[in-house]
Amino acid sequence: MPVMPGAEAYHHAGGRIGVLLCHGFTGSPQSLRPWGEYLAAAGMTVALPRLPGHGTTWQEMNRTRWEDWYAELDKSLADLRGRCDEVFVMGLSLGGCMALRLAEVHGDGIKGVVVVNPSVVNDVPLLRLSPVLKFFVNSVPGVAGDIKKEGATELGYSRTPVKAAASLLGLWTLTRSELHKVTQPVLIFHSPQDHVVKPESVRILRERLTGGNLDVVELSDSYHVATLDNDADRIFAGSLEFITTNASVPLQRD
Repeated sequence: MPVMPGAEAYHHAGGRIGVLLCHGFTGSPQSLRPWGEYLAAAGMTVALPRLPGHGTTWQEMNRTRWEDWYAELDKSLADLRGRCDEVFVMGLSLGGCMALRLAEVHGDGIKGVVVVNPSVVNDVPLLRLSPVLKFFVNSVPGVAGDIKKEGATELGYSRTPVKAAASLLGLWTLTRSELHKVTQPVLIFHSPQDHVVKPESVRILRERLTGGNLDVVELSDSYHVATLDNDADRIFAGSLEFITTNASVPLQRD
């Protein structure tokens, strides 16, 4: 299946610190590409994979499930850990949820986590019906492109594949049930004006990540896809500061 121009995966071989970037549901690497390039320019080894079923057609995505997306990230993480001394994971929206899941599973193998408008709970009433709805409807209107910045666009699907969406319920439940395993430093960037993910997810993370390892930064001038929005520079610089604060090895700039 041909990949949409601009939706390709991005990789950069840099220094001893690795960063795995996880894009969101029905999105593509395009939404995180500027972030990845910023970290690469700062000397990081960067992996930004394209998740199965993304960046092609929503019909193809309907043949994938969260386990497929997670497996792709897990494979990229293993590659980074084989080439770098320390690895950080970062993600947008559902990619933030999967970044937290990776931290739960891999423990000390991940140095820290940065998430932007993460989604860890179902706050869309229609999705509660998806396990049944998937037998009658193939897709519903999409959620991509929630950006405040004029002229900025996200390369994602205009339709949400219902069978793929139905699988999210399992990922959210599993991730929430094991948040106590996240002992790494966590930085959340949160947009109060988010029209896709409601504040409940950040509330849950504040409630359950109680080990003093959590910081939350509010983004006052961005919507959901904040990595392409007015506060993108704050995210990029903040994530780099987070790495330099928590890494045990020095940065190596190109």
